[in-house]
Amino acid sequence: MTILRKIMNSTLNITYLTLEGHLEKYRYVYFLICLIVLMLIIFCNVVVISVIYTNKPLHEPMYIFIAALLFNDLFVTAVFYPKILTDFLSEKQIISQGGCLVQTFCIFTCSGSEFALLSAMAYDRYVSICKPLQYATLVKMSTVKKLLFFCWFVPSCEMGISIILSYRPLCKFKLNRIYCNSSIAKLTCGDLTVVNLYGMIALPIVVCPPVMFVIYSYIRILHVCLKNSKEFRRKALQTCFPHLFIFTTFSINICFEVINTRFEGNVPHLFAMIMSVQNVVICPLLNPIIYGLKLQEISKRIKRMFWKRNTHIFVN
Repeated sequence: MTILRKIMNSTLNITYLTLEGHLEKYRYVYFLICLIVLMLIIFCNVVVISVIYTNKPLHEPMYIFIAALLFNDLFVTAVFYPKILTDFLSEKQIISQGGCLVQTFCIFTCSGSEFALLSAMAYDRYVSICKPLQYATLVKMSTVKKLLFFCWFVPSCEMGISIILSYRPLCKFKLNRIYCNSSIAKLTCGDLTVVNLYGMIALPIVVCPPVMFVIYSYIRILHVCLKNSKEFRRKALQTCFPHLFIFTTFSINICFEVINTRFEGNVPHLFAMIMSVQNVVICPLLNPIIYGLKLQEISKRIKRMFWKRNTHIFVN
């Protein structure tokens, strides 16, 4: 964060970028839609996090990872939505170079952290189903804390290096996106060989290990389920389906973002805009809904919480 503050305050001559990915037509309608989505995201995520925090029986690794995932979604929401809502109400959509780099750092760090958190959740499910007798030993609270630290620290370091490499004088000042991303490097002056090479190395490091580990975990889980009873398979599916669905959805969204960045200018504008907001709209909205509805221990406590409040209001 110290590096980011230096970027924001390092020069007296602040360079501004124009975000040209916005659709001028119906922008007030888009503002209203984004505002409704923002309120839904905040409400749903806060409810599930509050339920996990206030119920001691849910202070277990699986639910702690879910709360961390939802907190990560709230953070990326706080970075993305205030700016885009302001842009929809403004005649010109501009952002400073420093602000653009900070937004890029935060959004892509959260994306990397999401992959890592989903991988940690796969580890928790793998040990729980495949090695239940060793669960208390392998998934201790100290292990959970280390995994959470790793999930946020490594992506922030990798993205921090990318930001440092991208912080150079600009030769172009128009970004064909509705928010900042790694495309800002293409606007800088000079040779991009080092930046591109680092991107080619860093992206597989962030994406491939979580994907490979999740695939391995679910192959092992499927192998164990096939050897057990229908009741065992039903319970395993009940806890694994939300995670597998969210991981698949998030992976597809990231693929869209990579394709959109690599083939920028060759994709229809409306389709490109929709693809570019997938990972900051779909997952933050889906995560609390899927986990809140599909996991019984969370859903029944949410129902109980609102039932008590409604009963209290009715009695008064």
